[in-house]
Amino acid sequence: MTRPDRLWLRIALVLFAGLAVYPAFASASSVSGLRDVLLFALFAVALDLFWGRTGILSFGHATFFGLGAYGMAVFTIHLAPGAPWATLAGLGFAVGLAGMVALIVGYFIIFGAVRGAYFTIVTLALTLVAQQIAVGWSPVTGGDAGLIGVPPLWLGATITGLPFFYLVLGVLAAVILGLWAGLRGRRGLILRAIEDDERKVQTLGYNTSLYLLATFTVSGLIAGLAGALYATGTGFVAPDMIALLLSTEVIMWVAVGGRGSLIGAVAGTIVVWQLQQRVSSLNASAWPLFIGGFFMAMVFLFPDGLPAAARRLWLKVRGDKA
Repeated sequence: MTRPDRLWLRIALVLFAGLAVYPAFASASSVSGLRDVLLFALFAVALDLFWGRTGILSFGHATFFGLGAYGMAVFTIHLAPGAPWATLAGLGFAVGLAGMVALIVGYFIIFGAVRGAYFTIVTLALTLVAQQIAVGWSPVTGGDAGLIGVPPLWLGATITGLPFFYLVLGVLAAVILGLWAGLRGRRGLILRAIEDDERKVQTLGYNTSLYLLATFTVSGLIAGLAGALYATGTGFVAPDMIALLLSTEVIMWVAVGGRGSLIGAVAGTIVVWQLQQRVSSLNASAWPLFIGGFFMAMVFLFPDGLPAAARRLWLKVRGDKA
């Protein structure tokens, strides 16, 4: 194992150990809030998998998070109301729906050679379309009011409270470790090469579109999983779970943590959530303005994320001391 790999594992272990012991020192409401943040962190990891490893920015990942949430809600409320197994089946339905849409949309975009800013614009339009469907298809989606009454997850017994928190933490850890292990080898190197120069990789005989499509689909599946778990944890879905603001926020979470590291997406989500709590406590309507200003500051001052900036500062200080 290389030195960067060992450092990555240490950081991940420290972070997850801290999150695991947090409930022992916090109130039930704080634990519930952190649980939701971890689900958003799982969503951020999904985006970081695609954007961080391929360099292609998707501005429509809220579509897949929202599909997971609405898929869970529609299945458990309309298709199998009251059935104890409904949430487990609904979880599969929701994740499958998000993955299927990612596969279909990704196929036409990626194999259509849409890249760069055009990819960002198309995925942005996808979120706008999905939000309009969520609002307009009110008999199924509940319209502007959304759907209330999504049952808690059932795995032989109802999973709520602290057990659900640790379930979410376990899922997040498993996804991150699984992606890290899967990207350490040949696949990860090919994706990095595609980010550097896709045409050069194509000349070496690799089907770059297939690699990008597979990564985009897995990213959509993970985002759908986060949305489905969020719906069953909170008990409701609303159009803002599939809105443009959420697509903007998840980009911010990944950017703050430093894209491409996976674990940075978790740290970035927690940092931005803490900032949101502070700003909203001062002025509830100031958060959208703040996030816009913060995003511009990140682009100009810390384009590689706060951890990279902190590392550069540390190396500079250590060099000055030397």
